[in-house]
Amino acid sequence: MEVDIHKSWKPHLKNEFEKTYFKNLVGFVKEEYKNYRCFPPGGEIFNAFNHCTFDEVKVVIIGQDPYHGPGQANGLCFSVKDTVTHPPSLINIFKEIENDLGVMYPSSGDLSRWAKQGVLLLNATLTVRAHQAGSHQKQGWETFTDAVIQIINSKKENIVFLLWGGYAKQKVKLIDKTKHEILTSGHPSPLSANRGYWFGNKHFSKTNELLNKFSKETIKW
Repeated sequence: MEVDIHKSWKPHLKNEFEKTYFKNLVGFVKEEYKNYRCFPPGGEIFNAFNHCTFDEVKVVIIGQDPYHGPGQANGLCFSVKDTVTHPPSLINIFKEIENDLGVMYPSSGDLSRWAKQGVLLLNATLTVRAHQAGSHQKQGWETFTDAVIQIINSKKENIVFLLWGGYAKQKVKLIDKTKHEILTSGHPSPLSANRGYWFGNKHFSKTNELLNKFSKETIKW
């Protein structure tokens, strides 16, 4: 079975694609897209991998679910298409970047510019039914994306993992802290950010400091 994913990932993920759970997942997703409105568009489901090749991964940001409103999700966690109004979590991300680095708040919420610099923007679940948050959870996506994290963990070194909020922090058990760096904080959603768990984490300057230490090119956030 052929999955529409960048060729750099295929040798590392081919075993996953052949597993029963993944074949069942593909069947589920096809039925959902046939019978309901789902996001992101079919051709953008694997955008996180298509915009950030395996060799270029330097930073991993883990989200939970794609946005479930029309025209929002583009296959990259926290990202929206160019002309779409910025959701609250993304607003808080950009505000923290502004406070941390003095970078002006951008007009576009499309984070593919980060992905192309080596930031893997990975949702744990890659698809969702319109207006139904979490509707595609526990169908196999989490097994697949956990495998992605474990492959990056085992085959690469000095990756910076950004784990925001309780759900992402659970992934810490998949990461070898002696090989990689892990930065954790509250989630950028208003609920968490307004309680003081997000703003001031300085994750964007800290990430660049770590990349400098590893002699890797920093990210233009």
